Amino acid sequence: MRNTSQRRETILQMLSRQGSVQVTELVEQLGVSAVTIRHDLSALGSQGLVTRSHGGAVLTRVPPPEHTMRQKDALYHEQKERIGAFAASLVEAGDNIVIDSGTTTIFLARNLLDASGVTVATNGLNIAWELADAPGVDLILTGGLLRKQSLSFQGSQAEACLQVYNFDKLFLGVDGLDLQFGVTTHHEAEASLNRMMVERAKRIIVLTDSSKFGRVSLHRIAQLDRIHTIITDAGISPEYREGLLKLGIELHIAE
Repeated sequence: MRNTSQRRETILQMLSRQGSVQVTELVEQLGVSAVTIRHDLSALGSQGLVTRSHGGAVLTRVPPPEHTMRQKDALYHEQKERIGAFAASLVEAGDNIVIDSGTTTIFLARNLLDASGVTVATNGLNIAWELADAPGVDLILTGGLLRKQSLSFQGSQAEACLQVYNFDKLFLGVDGLDLQFGVTTHHEAEASLNRMMVERAKRIIVLTDSSKFGRVSLHRIAQLDRIHTIITDAGISPEYREGLLKLGIELHIAE
């Protein structure tokens, strides 16, 4: 396999089909050493995705599937609208903010069309399109390689763009949120860019519908101790409501 991320995704796919895998089988199929495979299985185990067994591993829980933008847009549409509207209420005149790509953050963008004196940086092609005609918004598009699955720019060019800025707030979309493992996403390059966003912002605000709680995708963006605020919907479980508040995270339920 060309890189660690692709190899681990292949291992998870095999586990999803078979329920368990053996180190010897993975060595033969993936063309790497047994030491490398054991390291991969240990890494996946640390995410709670697999449990090590004698000579291999068994599937503990399946990472959420990655949907197309069209599919994502249809899921939890009303909840995302309310989350986006609430998020917009946190944006103040004079703010310099960064908005992550996504189908929840797009509703934030749609509520900023009448904003005044706001600078928005984004890696989302769809978000840039929404804000292109907003007279009170100065828009920065990161550039980079466009990932069509998520309509997001990524890669070294996108990361280099963000390195020269300091932002008041980051509005971050995620694919999974786990109390132990933190916030995660499907794609390695997107996770890398998201980590850069976290580094460059003073306040980290996660926008997520409640279906993402308890899910772990392959690539971690940040532990929850880096998150200041989470905006979600009323479907959040008592366990997660209590757990997030114990961590000192400001929690808003958009109703």
